[in-house]
Amino acid sequence: MNLREQILQEHSRDNTILIANWVGNDKKRFEELMRLFFHGEPTVVQRAAWVISYCFENCAELVLPYLSEMVDYCHTPDIHDAVKRNVTRIIAHLNIPEKLEEPLLNLCFELLINPKETVAVRCWCMDILLTLSRTYPEIKNELQHIIEDALEHQEITPGFKSKSKRVLLTLKKRN
Repeated sequence: MNLREQILQEHSRDNTILIANWVGNDKKRFEELMRLFFHGEPTVVQRAAWVISYCFENCAELVLPYLSEMVDYCHTPDIHDAVKRNVTRIIAHLNIPEKLEEPLLNLCFELLINPKETVAVRCWCMDILLTLSRTYPEIKNELQHIIEDALEHQEITPGFKSKSKRVLLTLKKRN
């Protein structure tokens, strides 16, 4: 399979699953996918991000060596929302490696406070920060304040409101 051509052929769930199944647990194929993710043109990067999330579901070990670089990549100016959404979704489902905790704190707070960021990205960031608040209890108040401020002063979606209420309830139970 020509991976780049297949990615560009069609933006659909079926094509994404087809590619992820082709990658399977093959490290070389996954490396090729990651090369396209980090160095492809915007459309390829966007679609590769979705494939990576399916690869993670099938074989999480493939993604782990790239996590640090993926977190850094989320700081790229004008990076497609799909990159941030899929990277944060993957990380929300992990036991976060210690070396990524500080960079994730910075990234997730940065994304969460940005009212122009997509709801999905902000919600995944809430999950990640909630997880990190177990290790860093000093962030609980800041997280709570940011969420409450967003609920009070921003135009929010039902999904954001629902996630916010669940996170706030969990934070209050931990106090």
